[in-house]
Amino acid sequence: MSLSKNNDNSLRLRWLAWRNQWLANPATQRAMMRLPIMRSIVRFRARRMFDRVTGFTYSMILLAFVQLDGLRRLSGAPATVDALAVDWAMAPAAAERLLRAGASIGLVQALPDGRWTLGEEGAALLGNPGVAEMIEHHRLLYADLADPVGLLRSGGGGGALHAYWHYAGEAGQGGQDEVSAYSRLMAATQPFVAEQVIGSYRFARHRAMLDVGGGEGAFAGAVARAVPGLQLGLFDLPAVGERARVRLAAAGVADRVTIHGGSFLHDPLPGGYDLVTLVRVLHDHDDAPAMQLLRSIYAALPSGGRLLIAEPMAGTRGAEASGDGYFGLYLWAMGSGRPRRVDEIGAMLTTCGFNRFKEIATPLPLNVRIIVATRA
Repeated sequence: MSLSKNNDNSLRLRWLAWRNQWLANPATQRAMMRLPIMRSIVRFRARRMFDRVTGFTYSMILLAFVQLDGLRRLSGAPATVDALAVDWAMAPAAAERLLRAGASIGLVQALPDGRWTLGEEGAALLGNPGVAEMIEHHRLLYADLADPVGLLRSGGGGGALHAYWHYAGEAGQGGQDEVSAYSRLMAATQPFVAEQVIGSYRFARHRAMLDVGGGEGAFAGAVARAVPGLQLGLFDLPAVGERARVRLAAAGVADRVTIHGGSFLHDPLPGGYDLVTLVRVLHDHDDAPAMQLLRSIYAALPSGGRLLIAEPMAGTRGAEASGDGYFGLYLWAMGSGRPRRVDEIGAMLTTCGFNRFKEIATPLPLNVRIIVATRA
């Protein structure tokens, strides 16, 4: 390292040490509260810290409304506290307490006549059933995070989330009972991601696409409807593939999608596709199996073929907490995978032989970002 870089680092460290000491000083905080301009900054930071401290409570309010199907109940017509208390099998005082809690985060709102109806946040949530599925699913994460230090010291996995996802590491031997819950969750949460990806990348430039780890076929089915001339394949565990076959048939596109059964960590991928997609798959795997998967895809692609990776990524501007915060701990509890930055994924692709890669912009990068790599 050059002398100038050493000096720059030393100055930065001194600045950070002074800043942190200054902000932690109660006298500084009191002085900032006396200045009108600084007071608004202090209030904003206080509200943000309060939300972080109490965020679990907000999550439980969401979970209660999902478990009681409260938002759907209020989507038809406004209801009184007493009527909701009967529906929810609780005392009116408890129902009112929940309604007021829901109103505080925008799920519901009170009307002048005393009845209750949906709020803006509640209406938006009702229109995204995949979010409700994730809220219900998060009970497993909350159980694992009851002792966050213990979870981190354990090395990851071993809890409720690990048990939920365990079949994926069993060399493709998972049966219908083992894969049904996972497949249902992935299918429910896939549509919005699929819409973002399909709207951001021109799939029509390709002849044939293979969706690896494609689950019940939610993404492949969406592409089939959006790009009529594209040949499609789906590769996943045999039991998952059978579920995909049923789902795709119900959607009227079964004749467009060839199902390939196998484990992408143990079996070679089929050839004949000039585009391979990994939608919310790579970040579920540690570096060694992720590299193995990328090498397998490279081997299956023809020269000039492309790999499209779509998933939430670390280091996303404005959504840093989603990447390293939420997904970082979720995947640790799951016992496999990690959120990666674009440059980290790019380095992996280069190591596997892909000669170039680029990021494709999406409307909501918090939910999904896209990297497209080309085989040499």
